[in-house]
Amino acid sequence: MRIATGGIIHETSTLVETRTTIEDFEFDRGIIRGEAIIDHFRGTNVCTGGFITGADTFGFELVGLLRASAFPGGLILRADYDALKSELLERLSAADAESPIDGVLLDLHGAMVVEGIEDGDGDVVAAVRELIGPDRPIVVTQDLHGNHTQLRVEAADAIVGFDTFPHVDMAERGEEAANIIDHTIRGLVKPTMAIHQLPMFWSTPQQVTAEPPMTEVIRRVHELEARPGIITVTIATGFPWADVPEVGGSVIVVADNAPELAQQAADELGGWIWENREQWYAPPLGVREALARGEEIGRYPIVLADHADNTGGGSPGDSTEVLATLLEMQLEDALVLYMVDPEVAGQAHAAGVGSRIQASLGGKSSPVQGQPVEIDAEVVAISEGAFDYDGPMFAGLSGSMGTSAWLRVGGVSIVVVTAREQPFDPAFIRTLGIDAASMRYLVVKSAAHFRAAFGPIAGSIQNIDAAGIHTHDFAALGHSRRTRPVFPVEIPPASAESVN
Repeated sequence: MRIATGGIIHETSTLVETRTTIEDFEFDRGIIRGEAIIDHFRGTNVCTGGFITGADTFGFELVGLLRASAFPGGLILRADYDALKSELLERLSAADAESPIDGVLLDLHGAMVVEGIEDGDGDVVAAVRELIGPDRPIVVTQDLHGNHTQLRVEAADAIVGFDTFPHVDMAERGEEAANIIDHTIRGLVKPTMAIHQLPMFWSTPQQVTAEPPMTEVIRRVHELEARPGIITVTIATGFPWADVPEVGGSVIVVADNAPELAQQAADELGGWIWENREQWYAPPLGVREALARGEEIGRYPIVLADHADNTGGGSPGDSTEVLATLLEMQLEDALVLYMVDPEVAGQAHAAGVGSRIQASLGGKSSPVQGQPVEIDAEVVAISEGAFDYDGPMFAGLSGSMGTSAWLRVGGVSIVVVTAREQPFDPAFIRTLGIDAASMRYLVVKSAAHFRAAFGPIAGSIQNIDAAGIHTHDFAALGHSRRTRPVFPVEIPPASAESVN
């Protein structure tokens, strides 16, 4: 049995002005081709790593095609996307001509948008389907934050989404996908899939799968999966920062040769989520209010999750409200991870460790991100940015923050980086000599992924909505492409007077 694998992976924010290019895919995680995919991702906590483990378990040959992944960012340039998709399809065609391919495992995200293509993931799946025909199975892994569409449900045989946020089960879901495609080819199951779309935007603090209220959603997902005839169930909370027609949450159910059962189960869970929609809404929280809540709890470090500038969703990473507030309050033992500012990082490198620099930090990408903060800072350490992830997310992989520096202004430490990547774990800052656990205040430009590694050292965690492009005041996003009213915008929450 020969199974081909590949993917084009990107979470796209249509709200930022920058464009994602082929060079962004080549940076860091890069573009891996052919059999190098197997060597590169074996034993890693990503879906492709799970495909490899599944191939070993079930005894099929996994044929690497092309796997391209870029940091979240703006719309992908059409010509660059077309080049990646063409290479993926050409490699699939060549592999099939060499010896017939029995099926395809695709590692995708679920919120990819390309210039002129609003459903990038659906476009990839549909193109693969057109190439291999209707009789060979396609199984797709997708992020929890996908904006799922009817197109991809019709083009694929099965979609397998993450069960965790932070995403610590990526390899596990890859193994599940490998199990499904193996059993499908062997004739043990015949996947039929249905979707129930949810016209709602889900507040980030209410999505953390290890905590209420999200624990109840995942419990119900697993309860459905235990029913006879159900193969797998996917919950997606959506990605509101992509202005596309089918933006929002969804439930996808794959049943064994039972389309009516799949739709019934999807509608059951989707209906329950909608009836309880108030649970998934959290009013935006300001910086000073969040600090006050943390001080009242009295456990340290107080972690502030600056989710409105989450680079993990494509935000620029240079918003300044939180930094300015820390400096104004003259806080001690405070740390900001990270400020994306290549200019200042380069300035620190030029000055050298132990020197002082005067710089305009942040606020350079958009007026929405705030004005630059004028600083007189000590250069404590510098780095070219290379590190190895600790995990549990991306365990086994290496990364790079590019030209980077640890700056200190009074009691506030700031890690300035070049790459727009969120702090998944403390591995990189340790290369600079920083101990996150020793801090009293810790700011992370992340929504929830930081919890996997920083959660165990946190005294308390507060998600904040400082000024930023990825605000969680959803009515302020200014959507023009979506085709339906959503909660909590046009359909307001009872717990708030107004979100308009």
